[in-house]
Amino acid sequence: MSESHEARVVCCIGDIHGFIDKLQNLWSNLENTVEPSQFKTATIIFLGDYCDRGPHTRQVIDFLIALPTRYPNQKHVFLAGNHDFAFAAFLHLLPPPYDGSEFSEGWKEFKHCEEREGWFNGDGYEKMHVQGRRWSGSIKTKFNVSKGRVYQGSVNDAGPTFQSYGVSHGSAGNG
Repeated sequence: MSESHEARVVCCIGDIHGFIDKLQNLWSNLENTVEPSQFKTATIIFLGDYCDRGPHTRQVIDFLIALPTRYPNQKHVFLAGNHDFAFAAFLHLLPPPYDGSEFSEGWKEFKHCEEREGWFNGDGYEKMHVQGRRWSGSIKTKFNVSKGRVYQGSVNDAGPTFQSYGVSHGSAGNG
């Protein structure tokens, strides 16, 4: 017996990187382009990288959190990108390794990058995933030759994320 399913609009959005204006413009374009009854029930898949580079990470996160309330008939899927993973690692939100090892075991593979990338060594770093240390550190080489631009605080360009929360780079919230 086969079931009949009505087609549903699916939109995928990725690499917002703290740019609230671009996200709001994209959302407005979707609202104005997709037929209203279809937009109302669309599945919106966010592919991650909500933070870093742009100046408004906090506003981006707030916008995304509000979507299920503003659009209750839509389905929202939020995946984490590498920048989001590193942000979560800095905040100690990752579950411990399944094998029972410490996160510091994972530092060994990237140890040769620690000085150049200026890994975070502040409070709590001893139990932090390597990506959290890289994300919140202060990179020594300020210019990214391969991308032709200046790093914004760390190898992940996390400086604007800290600023959007009103705290200094590498700070857990104490200003």
